[in-house]
This record gives sequence, C-alpha cells and structure tokens, in this order.
Amino acid sequence: MNSSPAALQYLSPSSTFRKPNYFGRQLAFNVKLPSNCEFSSNQKCFKSFTANRTEFSYRVPVQSNGFWRIGASSDGSGSIQREESFVEFITSERVKVVAMLALSLALCNADRVVMSVAIVPLSLSHGWRQSFAGVVQSSFLWGYLISPIAGGTLVDYYGGKLVMAWGVALWSMATLLTPWAAEASLWALLATRMLLGIAEGVALPCMNNMIARWFPPTERSRAVGLAMAGFQLGSAIGLTLSPILMSQGGLFGPFVIFGLSGFLWVLVWVSATSSTPERSRQISIHELRYIQNKGQIHTVVEGKSKTSRRIPPFRCLLSKLPTWSIIVANAMHSWGFFVILSWMPIYFKTIYHVDLRQAAWFSAVPWSMMALTGYFAGVLSDMMIQRGISVTLTRKVMQSVGFFGPGFALIGLTMAPSPSIASAWLTLAVGLKAFSHCGFLVNLQEIAPQYSGVLHGLSNTAGTFAAIIGTVGAGFFVELVGSFKGFLLLTSFLYFSAAVFWNVFSTGERVKFDDST
Repeated sequence: MNSSPAALQYLSPSSTFRKPNYFGRQLAFNVKLPSNCEFSSNQKCFKSFTANRTEFSYRVPVQSNGFWRIGASSDGSGSIQREESFVEFITSERVKVVAMLALSLALCNADRVVMSVAIVPLSLSHGWRQSFAGVVQSSFLWGYLISPIAGGTLVDYYGGKLVMAWGVALWSMATLLTPWAAEASLWALLATRMLLGIAEGVALPCMNNMIARWFPPTERSRAVGLAMAGFQLGSAIGLTLSPILMSQGGLFGPFVIFGLSGFLWVLVWVSATSSTPERSRQISIHELRYIQNKGQIHTVVEGKSKTSRRIPPFRCLLSKLPTWSIIVANAMHSWGFFVILSWMPIYFKTIYHVDLRQAAWFSAVPWSMMALTGYFAGVLSDMMIQRGISVTLTRKVMQSVGFFGPGFALIGLTMAPSPSIASAWLTLAVGLKAFSHCGFLVNLQEIAPQYSGVLHGLSNTAGTFAAIIGTVGAGFFVELVGSFKGFLLLTSFLYFSAAVFWNVFSTGERVKFDDST
C-alpha cells in the first residue's frame, strides 16, 4: 500500500476521498465534514498520519482550524476529527489534573525524605546510635508495607480523587505532627512515621487510576512521565530546602511548611478537579469527546461499579505471568532506587572521601535528571504507539532501557577513577531508571484496567519488601564481603535478570482475569 501523501486524492467538495489499496483497486469513502471546515486552496497538501492494511488516516490542513484527521477503512466508511493544538493541550483540563497529581507526588516524596536531613539533629539531641537512627527511618517503610494493597482496592472501589484527598490529608497531618511527636516520646515518633507510610501507600495507585480515567492510551505515558517528574523533583526539593528551613525555623521548620502545603493542596484538589472527565464542570465539549473517542475510557469507568465492588480475584491475578512481570519489575525498581538513595552517600565517602550530603549536586542533579528523562521517555513512548508500534513492544523497549541502562551505569560507577566521573555514572543510572515509568508503571493500566489499583498495591508491596531487603542487605553484604563495589555489581546482575524476565513474560494487551474482563 502506498502511504505517500499524493496517493490520497481529494475528489470534490462533497468530501469524497480515494486511495489505492494493496490490490490496485480504489477505496472510495465519504466523510461528513463539519460546517466550519473549509479546505485550503492547495488540495494536494496532505500529510500522512497512519496507515495499515484495513484502515488509514490523514492529517489535512484547513483554513483556520489547524489540522483535521481524515480516517477511513476498507469497508468504505470514514470519519473526521479535529486534532488538538499544542496550546489546547497544555491548557486542557486533563493537563491540570496531571499537574495536580505531580504536585501531590512532589509533596509525597518531600515529606518522605525530610527525615533524612532531620535525623542528624534528632540523633544528636536524643543520643541515638547510628543503627537506631536507621530503625527510626525504616519505620516509614513499616507503614508503607501495610497500605498499598488495601489502598489500591479502595482506589478501585471509590476512585482516585477521593482516596488521594484522604491520603494527602493524613500524610500531611503526620508530617506536621512529627517534630512534636519526637519531643513527646520515641513511640509517638515511630507512630507518626508509620502513619506517613500508610497514607503515602495510596499515592501511586491513585495517580494510575486518575490517569487511566483522564488520558487516552496514546497520551498515558507522557502523563505518567509528568506525574513522576513531580515525584522525583520532590526528592530534590526536600533534600535542598530542608536544611535551609531548619536553619531558619529549627527542627519544626520543614515539617510545618510541607505539612501545611499538603492541606492547601487538598483544598484545591477537592474544589478544582473531578474524578472523571464526564463529571467535570470545567472541561470543554471538544476535550470530553476527544478523550472518549480516542480511548473509550468512559466504558471502563462505567463498568467499574459492576466489576470492582467485590473482593478482587487475588488468586487469578497472581496466576498470570504478566502480573509477575510487573511485580518483579516494581521490586527491582524499588531495590535500585532505595539502594542509591540510602547507600550512595556512604559509598562516595568511603571510596572517594567525598561527603555528598553537603554537595548540592547530589540533592538536585540526579533526581532532576530523572524527572527530565522520565518526561522524555513518556513522549517517546506515546510517539512509538502513535506511529503504529505495538504497545507490547513499546513497553518492552522502555523497560529494557530502564533496567539495562542502570545496570551498565552501575558497572561503570565501580570502575570510575575519580568522584566527578563516578557522579556522572550515578546521574546516568538514576536518569535511565525513569524509563521504567513507561514500562511496568503504565502497563498496570493496560493489562487490568479494572484492577489497576489492587495490582499496583500488590507490586508496591513487593517493591517495599525489596527496598527493605536491599537497604538492610547492603550493610550485611559489605560487612561479609568487605566491598561496596561487589554489592553494586550484584545490583547490576539483578537489573539484567529482571529485564530478561520482563521481556519474556510481559504484554501490552489486556489480560483476562475473570469473566467480566
């Protein structure tokens, strides 16, 4: 089939177009044009959009309305749909939703990492040993281990808007109360840190749920990239601003500022966003039709009340290999993330005698790089799907970059002769990890849209276990083997193994988990 622009012939103002098919015959189809659609004088100015054996579509420039996409199939039917301009996209209601999600995830991570800075004065004032300080920091993971499955189930029941509002309110309260709890008793401090972990366990399932409802499949990768960019920037914000706020307001400073910011976010979220496009009062008719026509998201949302308000089929979910490919990927992603976050400062101080906790680049550059590459990966992933590459292949390519890339970068880190070269390898490893967001993290919505919340909870629980094992195991490994480099090489091997498992067993197609799917 010749897919060149010249092959599509404009026959008459009656909106009839013709294109040769694979067998030399002419496929004619009629398209009803909107009354405000007038073609420019140069009727040969067609731009190819997509083409395959049974369907094809073209982008046609018109006089004042940007581009209209002309589509047709081999049965002679056709359709026309106006494409959004860039300005319309960035000012759309769904972009406002993902921007609010990005802000919530930035607060989520900032509230999480502020203890990494505050633990130093807390240890000095209370006389804690370094091992006990590690127990205090890990108390967040105790709570985070509990909530993802239950939180994911609640998200599938009640939607991301309501559960996210409660989650942010609870973790903001826990953040706000942390310095007072530290002054009161050790048990109060551990309880507030556990509450923080429990509340933050719903954040990523809620993000996935809202994006699945608001974005068509061809835009979900970049939406996840934008949301997760906020998550990564939260690390940079928390690690950079916390020492400044503590120098001005003491130990209470960062906890009060971040806690109050969370309550402000909840007010805006509840008043300015909707759980679905159909319920939004601000969305335009054009955007609503665009979301529905491109993704058929409304059919999934309406079906939730029939399929989700019961106990999820855990046995069936865990019997499918695509589920385990997501669980393994999430576990490896969390292992690498927390090992880098927790042990790289000690590694650089031991090997290169550099204190990265006082180096500005460690607070900002790697996590900012992860935010940038995450959005780039999202745009690239959506472009691949829009150009006809299968969803399955796209997810495998993204996840391969997200695992093989950090694996090789960590090997380079072990051989770096200087701290500057080592820091470059570390930044590369963290940056390439972001491609995973367009692999397993988006894949949750694709294989089980009606169970994406609970599936995210299952994989997040596995990821939390992996984070605990990796963080604690690194210390024992170094004591037994006497080498940080050996543990980094082990992590690289695990990255490669997880990438192979993903490429063998993952899929971008919907998986049948029960009779309703």
